[in-house]
Amino acid sequence: MCGRFVSTQSPAQLGELFGAVPVAEELAPSHNVAPTNDVYGIVALPDGHREVQAFHWGLVPSWAKDVRIGARMINARSETLAEKPSFKGLFARRRLLVPMDGFYEWKADESSPKAAKTPMYIHRSDGATLAAAGLWSTWRDPSAREEHWLHSCTVITVAANDVMRPVHDRMPAFLPQRHWAEWLDPSNHDTASLSDLLVPAPEQLLTMHAVSTMVNQVRNKGAELIDPAV
Repeated sequence: MCGRFVSTQSPAQLGELFGAVPVAEELAPSHNVAPTNDVYGIVALPDGHREVQAFHWGLVPSWAKDVRIGARMINARSETLAEKPSFKGLFARRRLLVPMDGFYEWKADESSPKAAKTPMYIHRSDGATLAAAGLWSTWRDPSAREEHWLHSCTVITVAANDVMRPVHDRMPAFLPQRHWAEWLDPSNHDTASLSDLLVPAPEQLLTMHAVSTMVNQVRNKGAELIDPAV
């Protein structure tokens, strides 16, 4: 799964990178984005123009009775997107990219299974931004008097590549720039071809290092969290 990541770029910076109009209000930079936090997402409008919007991380399906379901839907497995009712329709028509500076996973000590896991920071070897494939939805609280729509998202995961496998058996589905247009195109409903884009990242794309256990606490958000552990 992907349960924590780093997001420090502004909507304007992301707009320049993804060729999108930054319409989202600026979020505070975070080196420890956690489930239910607001995150940036890149979406394409019906006319093809892209926007940087803000989303609640944790998908809340349109039929949900309570927003709290989103905390259990921060990730979606690529292998079942076309089958699960919560994702099937969104996979065909509501896709986005979630920009990440990097992400965290926790590595177990194989020699001592009961030992505390070591947090690892994983990022691109060249330091560039990662673009994770995701889905988005809109939801309105049926008990609310005012009409307010919540935009939420989930990050798609795939089987881990050789670099990630010693740490975790899953990883986010990262898309290279040459596939962004195909993935974001709202008129593209060919889920079979879209599924072909969801593959483990090339081994040479990512690198990682151990970091402090300060990242275990979601209240910690500072840049020191990605410093190599001493």
